[in-house]
Amino acid sequence: MFDRIKKAFSREAAPQPESVAPSQLGGALSEWAATQGFGFSTQAAGGTLQLEGRVSDKRWRMELGKPTRKFIRGEELRARAELGINEDVAVLLMNRPLKEALEKQAYAMYTDNLQTTADPNLPEEMRWLAMYAEVGWDSLPREFWSRYAVLADQREHALAWLDPQLAQLLLRWPLPAPAADTPFMLMLLRGKAYLRMQYLPADMPTLQHAAAIFTHACETAIGGLHTDIPS
Repeated sequence: MFDRIKKAFSREAAPQPESVAPSQLGGALSEWAATQGFGFSTQAAGGTLQLEGRVSDKRWRMELGKPTRKFIRGEELRARAELGINEDVAVLLMNRPLKEALEKQAYAMYTDNLQTTADPNLPEEMRWLAMYAEVGWDSLPREFWSRYAVLADQREHALAWLDPQLAQLLLRWPLPAPAADTPFMLMLLRGKAYLRMQYLPADMPTLQHAAAIFTHACETAIGGLHTDIPS
């Protein structure tokens, strides 16, 4: 069954989308980072670009480089922040086409009785789909729920994090905007915030907007999910 899943990812990996190499974006990104008070650096090995900043005195880092997930093609934009919030909180937001693709592949994996050993390279996102229930509420527009799915350990944790401004940021990408099926994930896990997305369109407005989404997500998590929140 795991061979089948790996083959499914391989089929989806072609053709590769056009993207701008990180080395071609470095100058513009460095200039923009300076205007925002962000740190900027490059890693020669792999050509990874890095941004660093602080939100509510918590450090965050964003990287642009080679993908670390098989469902992401071209370049990957990923971010991470140590927020110091309740480590029991788990909220996972992803675009619906990605959720449906992972569920389909997970179903094939679990129903194929010919394979009995687990492939450690399969994404842990599949395990999260089994662990957490999808939640929703009426105060966010139907457009949001059509595009994104939210899974959580508790619905109250998702409500405390995903405010209307964050929802609008997730819907109002600058043109040309990422398509609805462009892989995108935003997570709170183990007291940290994470962002992971396929960098498409591969331009500065997309990166800048992703940074705005991530920093706002960090702010609302810090403000609404304290370490002493009931779980």
